[in-house]
Amino acid sequence: VQLQASGGGLVQAGGSLRLSCVVSGLTSDYYAIGWFRQAPGKEREGVSCTSRSGGSIYYANSVKGRFTISRDNAKNTVYLQMNSLKPEDTAVYYCAADTRRSVWSSVISGYGMDYWGKGTQVTVSS
Repeated sequence: VQLQASGGGLVQAGGSLRLSCVVSGLTSDYYAIGWFRQAPGKEREGVSCTSRSGGSIYYANSVKGRFTISRDNAKNTVYLQMNSLKPEDTAVYYCAADTRRSVWSSVISGYGMDYWGKGTQVTVSS
C-alpha cells in the first residue's frame, strides 16, 4: 500500500498550494482519507478529512475558509487546496487513509487511520 503525497513547497504568506495524494495498492476501498500536519516541536494535527462518499468532511478551525479537501475516487486521489497560506501553516503534511471504518472522531485525530504516506513539506514565508 502506498500513499504518495506531492505538491508541497515554499510559498509566501497569502499564497496558495495544492497538495495531492495518490493511493495505490489497497485491496479494498478506503472509508475515509485525510490530511494531517506536524510542525517542529508540535503534535500532529488533523487538518482535513473526508469520507469516501463525501458525506462527512472535517476541517480544523485553523484552516476553515482557507483550505478545501476534494477527492477523485476514480483516480484514488485526494487533494488539499490551500489558499491564503500563513507562516503558521508551515509543517510536514501527511495524507492517511482508513480502511477499517473507524469512528469519525478517531479518523480526524489520526488514530483511526491505518495507512500513512511519507509527507510533503510546506513552508510559508512571512
